[in-house]
Amino acid sequence: MVVRWGICSAGKISHDFTVALKTLPPEDHQVVAVAARNAKRAEEFAQKHCIPKVYSSYEELAKDPEIDVVYVGTIHPHHHSAGLIFLNAKKNVLCEKPLAMNLREVKELVATAKTNNVFLMEGVWTRFFPVSLEISRLLVQEAVGEVKLVRVDFGASLKNIPRSVEKELGGGAMLDIGIYCLQFVLMVYDGEKPESVHATGVCLDTGVDESMVVTLKFSRGRLAVCTYTIAMNLPNEAVILGTKGTIRVPAPMWSPTSLIVNEKETHYPVPEPYLPLNFINSTGMRYEAEEVRQCLLKGLKESSRMSHSDSTLLAEIMDECRRQVGVVYSQDHQ
Repeated sequence: MVVRWGICSAGKISHDFTVALKTLPPEDHQVVAVAARNAKRAEEFAQKHCIPKVYSSYEELAKDPEIDVVYVGTIHPHHHSAGLIFLNAKKNVLCEKPLAMNLREVKELVATAKTNNVFLMEGVWTRFFPVSLEISRLLVQEAVGEVKLVRVDFGASLKNIPRSVEKELGGGAMLDIGIYCLQFVLMVYDGEKPESVHATGVCLDTGVDESMVVTLKFSRGRLAVCTYTIAMNLPNEAVILGTKGTIRVPAPMWSPTSLIVNEKETHYPVPEPYLPLNFINSTGMRYEAEEVRQCLLKGLKESSRMSHSDSTLLAEIMDECRRQVGVVYSQDHQ
């Protein structure tokens, strides 16, 4: 079965996703259309990636009968509105993370997907890398005993990028990069809701979070500590500490290609791109795309590896962190 993709937005992440798709067999995945509000950018994107159809509105893309799945790669504040357009047109949707700006919007997207009986998944691409699949396998086997602590950090110098610092563009450390740390913790603890969440942070004059430290407590005395910032580079690794050993994910933990289990390292390289990428190891987005295809082949409306409940819990925790630190978006008032 070939999955025919429509690309919503012609920005940097959409470029990388399209490059990643073309590392997969063409009999399995094809990009048939792109839409962007800027018609010129859509045309240029289509020429660069040899995409046959170009639309200057998301509504036109939603009406195309040849599209099976839409990848939403807009900036954060537009995920919700764009997602609703495609879901209500009965299109399957893979939406870039975060799925929406807050829990209310996430719940509305999930409900709309269910009403229209279509597939919806948040594009937390990290979860589908071979490294992440191996981590889950090791945890089921209790390869490091009982996990007692998870430490994750992600820091990058992004304060000169408007998308990362402007509130109306969905800026802030948590929605941009902190989400990777939190989702990793929830993956390790198998989607369990934490008993407590404590967040402390520093905000910019624009009103978004520059840096945040989040401590989560789970059942049976298990803990997690996440540190993320857009002010500086951090080690950008994840460590899982168990009673019988340690699992370490070296940088970049959000797009991992190596895994160290009790000091033994294994490498999992990603394919080489046919065009330059904007983000490291972005051909690894192929793994989430293939997950979508496998789910559609099975008639599923959500992925068990990044389920609707996973996205809902993630949004709930992020809302609570923002509440404690004092970050409020306009979407929170609606």
